[in-house]
Amino acid sequence: MARDVSDSTPIGSRDELVAWIEAGSRPPEDFKIGTEHEKIPFYKDNKSPVPYHGGASRCGVGSLLRAMERGLGWAPINDGPNIIGLFDDKSGGAISLEPGGQFELSGAPVDSIHATKSELEEHFTALEVIAGPCGIGFLSLGMSPRWSLAETPMMPKQRYAIMAGYMPKVGSHGLDMMFRTATVQANFDFSGEADMVKKLRVSLALQPLATALFANSPFTDGKLNGFLSMRSEIWRDTDRNRTGMLPFAFEPGMGFERYVDYALDVPMYFVKRGGEYHDVAGASFRDLLAGALPQMPGEQATLSDWANHLSTIFPEVRLKRYLEMRGADAGPRPFLTALPALFTGLFYDSPALDAAFDLVKPWTAEARETLRADAPRLGLEATIAGRKLRDVASDVLGFARAGLARRDRRDSEGRDETCFLDPLDEVVAAGTQAEALIGRYKSEWGGSVAPAFEECVY
Repeated sequence: MARDVSDSTPIGSRDELVAWIEAGSRPPEDFKIGTEHEKIPFYKDNKSPVPYHGGASRCGVGSLLRAMERGLGWAPINDGPNIIGLFDDKSGGAISLEPGGQFELSGAPVDSIHATKSELEEHFTALEVIAGPCGIGFLSLGMSPRWSLAETPMMPKQRYAIMAGYMPKVGSHGLDMMFRTATVQANFDFSGEADMVKKLRVSLALQPLATALFANSPFTDGKLNGFLSMRSEIWRDTDRNRTGMLPFAFEPGMGFERYVDYALDVPMYFVKRGGEYHDVAGASFRDLLAGALPQMPGEQATLSDWANHLSTIFPEVRLKRYLEMRGADAGPRPFLTALPALFTGLFYDSPALDAAFDLVKPWTAEARETLRADAPRLGLEATIAGRKLRDVASDVLGFARAGLARRDRRDSEGRDETCFLDPLDEVVAAGTQAEALIGRYKSEWGGSVAPAFEECVY
């Protein structure tokens, strides 16, 4: 989440909420790709987490952001007296902090995966220049492998304090999600309601496949946790009111209005006024829309409230003014471009989207839910409709590769975007990142996760 939206335009009807989302539609020639990734910082000398305030002898996350502000020239994002992010007014890119200090790059909307790669290279170069002398490294894993929740710092963002107080009331893993996980996400445009619904259905059905292909979180508390993607498993018991596979999206009549009705029924976390976050956790946005929120009687809903509320809903695919793919663990740099490449190939080429839609259309709601439950543990060995997910992956990667080839977006050396799918082909052939890490843990790592701080880093 790059930064909260600031738009005080008052809203008073459900139709206005629908119109705001629908206004994100754009013609296919204007489609963009956005990529976000989180990474977990640590001190290289003792493998400990990096707090916000580092003290006299160490850089903390706050001082790291200040140094990046000076180095990049990006505008600071503040929460009270604390810098909690940066924003590039020119490109639309941003850097933000997740609750446990996970350092997130929210990439700018770009035209190709080649541009995504360039953006990532610039980001990591800047990080090395600034974080390197501070003795700070960044893990390329989907979950913190060693530190307990008690050992993990909390960033000074008001919204996170509200969420941390609410999460244990609605699930057993909410705090783990907030403080100990890291993801890579990809964001995509739609041309209108029908296009949105088709992409939403395809991507929801295929998020367990993304979970399996990108599985990279087999360690928790210094030992194996029994999963290939513990990050994904954590989401299954975080807050069922705002997570999951959205079965209603596959029902007749799905559209912008149906998603708005779903979002209206998701409990709120906060209302932001000026620089202050008001804790209204568990309240209904419908009450705010009617000016009847018990905690803030008479307060009128604004577009900021709606946009910020949508950012606190966490299904496997999230609809805002674009679609967010949310099923993948963070991983090594080639995987940060592989995720947007996969869905760009499927979404931005009509034959590929049609093929993917035909593949998932026969799957039942029960089959999709079973796959969602099995993928974090079994990875590509999970099954759906009588097929191994590994075989489904081969089909889907074929669709995506063909779609990227037809897009024919080339870099300065004449390469198209299909090269970014190569890491996923290797996963299908040889196994997941998590399986490789488990093998090393059981052999050359000697049952210790300490080598991850040397080998699983950016």
